[in-house]
Amino acid sequence: MGKRSTARRLAMQALFQADLAKIEVEAALKNISEAENFIPETLDFAGRLARAAWGERERLDMIIKDLAIDWPLDRIGKVDRSILRLALQELNMGETPASVVINEAVELAKKYAGEDAAKFINGILGTYVRRGES
Repeated sequence: MGKRSTARRLAMQALFQADLAKIEVEAALKNISEAENFIPETLDFAGRLARAAWGERERLDMIIKDLAIDWPLDRIGKVDRSILRLALQELNMGETPASVVINEAVELAKKYAGEDAAKFINGILGTYVRRGES
């Protein structure tokens, strides 16, 4: 797995842990980074993504609510929400092509949330990009 793919996985896990345990994302990043040895570039990118998404989570959640028609935010699983927050933030940063961000988010969903979640996330992110909101 590439450095950026690993970084996205770590960022998603940090967002999930912070949301689930009701802790700050810094504590979650520390927990995750101590679990394995990662190269500095991977940890730096993961931290940048997770911190940005966590800091913008209220705004990102409003976007998710707007795009997830008939799906209240509290019905969206925490893993799915973490992946969506991460991907929306990365799309907003504009450093990575949208197709790459969406593909990475879908792969995270397939691995950590399941096939239905992957389709849901693909639909949400695809709509967001088509609307030109990123």
